[in-house]
Amino acid sequence: MGAAVRNAMTIDVEDYFQVSAFAPHISRESWPQRECRVEANIDRVLGILDDGKAKGTFFTLGWIAERYPEMVRRIVAGGHELASHGYGHLRASDQSRAQFMDDIASSKKILEDIGGQQVIGYRAPSFSIGPGNLWALDVLQEAGYRYSSSIYPIAHDHYGMPDAPRFAFHPNGEQGLLEVPITTVRIGQRNLPAGGGGYFRLLPYALSRGMMRRVNREDGQPAIFYCHPWELDPGQPRPEGLGLKTRFRHYVNLHRMESRIRALTRDFAWDRMDRIFLGQQ
Repeated sequence: MGAAVRNAMTIDVEDYFQVSAFAPHISRESWPQRECRVEANIDRVLGILDDGKAKGTFFTLGWIAERYPEMVRRIVAGGHELASHGYGHLRASDQSRAQFMDDIASSKKILEDIGGQQVIGYRAPSFSIGPGNLWALDVLQEAGYRYSSSIYPIAHDHYGMPDAPRFAFHPNGEQGLLEVPITTVRIGQRNLPAGGGGYFRLLPYALSRGMMRRVNREDGQPAIFYCHPWELDPGQPRPEGLGLKTRFRHYVNLHRMESRIRALTRDFAWDRMDRIFLGQQ
């Protein structure tokens, strides 16, 4: 029997009040006064991965790294990859080319200065690279990034590029940036989400596990799973004025998330994005 496929465990390091869906209800100006829970939640994630002997990639906001440098150093000390999620969780699709370059260059420098390791990976907030701003992939390469995981090949009301390749590809030739989409399964003419987030909390665990196993066995590809530290925190503050859909998406089954992540570490082999896709040591 061959070795198990190594899948990519990825964590988008942001706090609950920075979620894009909360933007109409929580101003950026209020962020510094908000109760930050990211550090305790990241320590919880690190403990789970350590218990499961799993390594992962932490796509981290520069805003968070500046405020919690020791947390960033604990991520690196645990043998995990430090990668960029931009500076302040601005969607790539809401920025000009110059603004985007400034955002990704500044976050890269902040993370490298704090973490002491080269940052070569990036994930756009809310998977906000798509048909209307594919130029962002060129800018990432110009800024020194080697891969992105910013395209989700599904149809969604907030993001998605359903016609994009389902597995890792080079948008501009073999020597260019590598784009590694979030995992989907193909059913009929549609891609269905199979890589984490709210879908992972909503669907029965056995179904999510089965979809990832299908990608490993039938497609012969690694799965890319993602989650956020706030997803392991059912006690987080709840802003007022949220719509029914937003409340449901954000809070469904938070209390089950920790046990499900632990189950993933038992059921699959996990590693860092840079090792799986770029052969980094």
